[in-house]
Amino acid sequence: MSNIRLFYPENISENTTSLLSKEQTHYVVNVMRLKRGSNLNFFNKYGEWKSEIIFLDKDRVEVKFLNKVKDSSNSSIVELAICLVKKNPMENILQKATELGVTKIIPIISERTEIKELNFVRAKKIVVEATEQSNQLSPPEISNVMKLKDFLNNLDSSTRLLFADVNSKDNLKKEAFDGFKSLSILIGPEGDFSPSERELILAKTNVVPFTISRNILRSDTAVISAISLVNFINNFH
Repeated sequence: MSNIRLFYPENISENTTSLLSKEQTHYVVNVMRLKRGSNLNFFNKYGEWKSEIIFLDKDRVEVKFLNKVKDSSNSSIVELAICLVKKNPMENILQKATELGVTKIIPIISERTEIKELNFVRAKKIVVEATEQSNQLSPPEISNVMKLKDFLNNLDSSTRLLFADVNSKDNLKKEAFDGFKSLSILIGPEGDFSPSERELILAKTNVVPFTISRNILRSDTAVISAISLVNFINNFH
């Protein structure tokens, strides 16, 4: 069985102990049925540590952090700005975007966005679980829901805006990444952005519109395709 990995947001020091949260205690005791002396790993943005269970009963688990097994790495900063969609595809987007390594998820409201809110407690749980599963160290930050105009106005000049534009016929090229500290992928709503919104997006000096398919894709499919494309190009950059 592969190592059990759990997210631990606080600082970790070797040879210190900690009580697990109620949720993690339930997972360790009732789901995985671990015993005293069992090993599991804890991770956060600073790295990953091997640990040992030194006390365990049905509602209390204490672990000792043994040694660091993985250091944090300075990976590329790739953000996802996604117009909100219904619950099931949105949860799929959160999971798959995390698995594909995005560092930040920005929920957007546009003119044609039917969903106006995001369940942040549920969203955080999904990205943490996806980070645990995908052998990464840091769950993506989930920003507050914002209107498209505010997102565009707040976009940093050091960020390249990669606009997955259904009207574009241009392929994304690695030269688009030159000179930018971070990349932000923008995916529109079901039904696409309005003409006035497209004008606002394309008016940004740091925007690059690109195509991901000749077909019309659902939002969750578009997210997977766009991030995978950016990752592929970025790895060879």
